[in-house]
Amino acid sequence: MVPSPRDLERTVVVGAFAGLATCVVYPAIILIPWKGVPLVAIALAAAMGPLLGIASWGGRTFLQLDRPRPSADLAALSNALAGALLTAMFLIQLASKMRTERLTREGEAVWLGLDVAWDVYMGLGTLVFALNAYTHPRLGRFVGAAGVLIAVALLGFNLATFPVPPANAGLVDVGPLVGLWYLVVTILTLRSLGWVRARAQALGQRS
Repeated sequence: MVPSPRDLERTVVVGAFAGLATCVVYPAIILIPWKGVPLVAIALAAAMGPLLGIASWGGRTFLQLDRPRPSADLAALSNALAGALLTAMFLIQLASKMRTERLTREGEAVWLGLDVAWDVYMGLGTLVFALNAYTHPRLGRFVGAAGVLIAVALLGFNLATFPVPPANAGLVDVGPLVGLWYLVVTILTLRSLGWVRARAQALGQRS
């Protein structure tokens, strides 16, 4: 069944707002001390995976409105898996700290492994998404090239310093740059809603 123009437009909009929420929730989990309100931290950690998955599907739809792009499915799937791994990592950290008041060496080892695993999937998804963005009329070469460079750095630094996080090994933590890049993509998507509506209606007329 071919989605209606209204459904296509709604998917892009919902995905864009999920992307904005992700850009707020992720730094909140990282930067805010949640010692006195663990339930809020748990709720935010649990929300990361679904939010990233919804944002990725919306981004995939935005890319596909230009023309059929099979690799956009890979980007969405990889980013959704990254979200699931990130949620697992956060919840393991919270569970370890709540039970022992500190992160045990065993818990830290699991956390570090999941940290690299989610970065690998996120790096792959970002790389494929950026390659598609390079030829997308509403994103363009500059956005695409920047995304490719950031994704390659994310993958390379994490694999090179495993199991130590890149920031702890004297390299740069590329994670914030990934978040900033997706924030730019999300803003450009929201500014393209007129184009989204026109493309969705054009595709609906063809089907």
